[in-house]
Amino acid sequence: MVKALTLEWLKLRNYRVFWVLLGLYLFSLLAISSGGVFFLEFLKSKGADFNGIDPTIIPIYDFPDVWHNITFLGTYVKILVAFIVVISITNDLSFNTMRQNIIDGISKKEFITSKILLILALGLVSSVFLFICGFGVGSIYSHVFEAKFIFADLEFFFLYYLDMVKYCCFALMMAIIIRKTGFVIVFLMIYSLILEPVVGSILKYSPLKDNTAWIEPLLPSSYYNMTTGLIEVPFTKYFLQEVQSGILWQPTLIALAWTGIFIGIIVWRLNRKDIK
Repeated sequence: MVKALTLEWLKLRNYRVFWVLLGLYLFSLLAISSGGVFFLEFLKSKGADFNGIDPTIIPIYDFPDVWHNITFLGTYVKILVAFIVVISITNDLSFNTMRQNIIDGISKKEFITSKILLILALGLVSSVFLFICGFGVGSIYSHVFEAKFIFADLEFFFLYYLDMVKYCCFALMMAIIIRKTGFVIVFLMIYSLILEPVVGSILKYSPLKDNTAWIEPLLPSSYYNMTTGLIEVPFTKYFLQEVQSGILWQPTLIALAWTGIFIGIIVWRLNRKDIK
């Protein structure tokens, strides 16, 4: 495992695009984590009034609410990490790095393992960074600071991590099938941001929704899904509506199943494909 992960690190450490994408992603997480207070102040300056409540007193950074809030928002920029995964594998395929690795004694199994470990490592870095951001803004703005509140609801980071790994495995699978960096990136953007949301909405709200709505939670990217995904929209709690209070096992099992399917297709494809 160490050998496989080290192999990926050696390929990426001097690659400028990797650092640009990673930096942009981490900056996005920082902006998401800390930008809420500025957004609420903006709403107040524009005269927003939530039934007579000053929007700036909405406790979006209170522990433990902050964990649900920032992990939900953090899932919307995961596509930047997926781009790193795509570039990693397409470069190997385009520049015959995979072929050279295998000539040098790296098996296909080790090569696949290195890509999966890269995804796991990126997900871990992202989760830790998001936790640090959340702890920072919570320390500044939270009205409660007892340990029982700070360390409550941390299961949302598991869901965030799982969502990240699942989506990156999806991106890796598509990169191995399509093989061209630009085409894969365009496909991911169109599929995740346009095609799947449209299909999901049709399934959920069409006249035949009684027969088709059950399919919508099964769609693989869950990029748009705020009501049946791993992490549901948290902000309705401030309007006295019930929200997700922990792990929802049905979407979690679906995500695990999709992750296994994606990895299975990746292994099958690379084992079947001739190295050119």
